[in-house]
Amino acid sequence: MSINTAPNITNHDLFYDWLIQCHHDLTNDQSQAMNAQLILILANHIGDLATLLEAMTLARDGVRHR
Repeated sequence: MSINTAPNITNHDLFYDWLIQCHHDLTNDQSQAMNAQLILILANHIGDLATLLEAMTLARDGVRHR
């Protein structure tokens, strides 16, 4: 399976607003913990290890090449 990196969220503005709101009033540690929890929930939903490994590689490469 290949990761879809094209825009694929029907209402990306609403998603972004909710994501930001979830971090409102959290400490930096709590915000990082929330991000980790969200990643684990979504990874469990995806469930396919090959897809998850590909996504992690893409994310890491994206950060390293900034």
